[in-house]
Amino acid sequence: MNCDLHNSIPDWIIEYPETTAVFAELRLDTNCGGKSLEYVCLQKELSVRDVMKKLQNTISSVQDGTE
Repeated sequence: MNCDLHNSIPDWIIEYPETTAVFAELRLDTNCGGKSLEYVCLQKELSVRDVMKKLQNTISSVQDGTE
């Protein structure tokens, strides 16, 4: 995985388009003004760990062909 908590949501979507569904489910603004994923999660009072797990699971399922 090339993206981490310091990348913005648009960076995640560019690198892993399948994550768009996760951001929509969590109601995270995909045009977050370049703020980091960590910052956006903290502002929305979401668990950074849980969000990362969802993203990793989504990416893994697509890479494994199990989506």
